[in-house]
Amino acid sequence: MVYNRGLHWFAVFTACATFLLLVVGALVTSNDAGLSVPDWPLSYGSLTPPMVGGIVYEHTHRMVASGVGLLTIVLAVWLWRRESRKWVRRLGLVALGAVITQGLLGGLTVLLSLPPVVSIFHACLAQLFFCLTVTIAVVTSPGWRDGTAPISRYLMPAITTLGLYLQLILGATLRHAGTVNGDKAAEFVLSAFIAHIVGAFVVTVLVVCLGLQLANPSRSTSSLLPAFGLFSLLVIQLLLGIASYLTRLKAVEGGEPAAIGVFFTACHLGVGAAMLATSLVATLQESRRIQPTPIIYEKLTASPT
Repeated sequence: MVYNRGLHWFAVFTACATFLLLVVGALVTSNDAGLSVPDWPLSYGSLTPPMVGGIVYEHTHRMVASGVGLLTIVLAVWLWRRESRKWVRRLGLVALGAVITQGLLGGLTVLLSLPPVVSIFHACLAQLFFCLTVTIAVVTSPGWRDGTAPISRYLMPAITTLGLYLQLILGATLRHAGTVNGDKAAEFVLSAFIAHIVGAFVVTVLVVCLGLQLANPSRSTSSLLPAFGLFSLLVIQLLLGIASYLTRLKAVEGGEPAAIGVFFTACHLGVGAAMLATSLVATLQESRRIQPTPIIYEKLTASPT
């Protein structure tokens, strides 16, 4: 592959913008502002609605989403024109299709008055799209190398990444569980809460095991950064999860979301996304750490004659 500095850093910027979009989306949900703007794609028939109340969060979310959509279009075109690897070019097209689908789902959540299934799927696709942008940023970096390492090197990172993604799905289900109506609404909320708690325990075990694996002295020193990052983010995430629950419980008693609770919930989602990205980067890195074959190793270590 030929390293394209501009393309790589544009991909990094797109991934960062997507992360910002996730946090802004969390602010919309945490403030119950999803229906503050009842129409779509415009906001009250305008591009510049009055920025008051929940409109601030919902319209800002739409503007950031539009920006990410434009960035993804540019990225996909740039990859198609300048990237030599066919699979990376196709990855750009997949990201483009995902962001278009995500935009349509966002519109449906408004037009259909926040149906739980669509809202949850919208949140799940958002994390999946974020993973796509992170992957593109990694595979266009100068440190990326062709080839495949033994599966034993990246199996644990891959399992942890999948576990983190599933936990984020459970979190999205819990956040939108309050919109479920019917006789079993309370039962559904309780089930979602228990599933999220159990998922948190499983993910904690996975992250600790992965961190210890990456921090192994036999590994490359470059593995230490994601290991330290995962350990640090895990501690922060657990504390944010507890804080989010306690403040949300108090908000339910008071009848409206408290500002501090909104802050904790948005940070909880953001740190979860950061953990997912870190684990994904570790998976991609470990999948490309090629150990020399015995013949090559003998040639490299043989004394000159």
